[in-house]
Amino acid sequence: MNQGELEIYIQQYGKDLYSFCCSITYNMQEADDLYQDTLVKAYEMQDDVVIERNPKSFLMSVAINLYRNYKRKLSIRQRIIGIGIELEEEITEVPSMEQLTEEKVVAKEVCQMVRQAVEKLPDKYKIPILLFYMEDLAIADISEILKLPEGTIKSRIHRAKKILKQKLENIV
Repeated sequence: MNQGELEIYIQQYGKDLYSFCCSITYNMQEADDLYQDTLVKAYEMQDDVVIERNPKSFLMSVAINLYRNYKRKLSIRQRIIGIGIELEEEITEVPSMEQLTEEKVVAKEVCQMVRQAVEKLPDKYKIPILLFYMEDLAIADISEILKLPEGTIKSRIHRAKKILKQKLENIV
């Protein structure tokens, strides 16, 4: 992969990659950092990797690996220092007053409840469910990204749906 190919991938998959980064971090600043770090890492790896089959999956896997490394380092720092990190700005959209109808408000609340429930899932369930439903990736692609067997991916998605169903039923 060279710089020209990377630019093409950014044009084709940049929005999807950024929205995925926002979905797994739930913080605009962290999402920006993860997005930029992913592109830098992909560019640094240009000599080591030949992406022909699925460049979107490659970019997603780089983002996931960087996110996991960040979370691991953060948990080690928190154990050593004992200080929690505060979330600064959450990703929320405020619609204008003319757009607000009762149905839209209800739909927005339901969407927000689902997002909060997904946010509280452990990463081993959250990442596959986001890749499957938000990025519309096939089980095989998710398996390749996470370097796990397809059966494991299917069971994690199934368990995540089960957990979400229980959480959302309790709320309703």
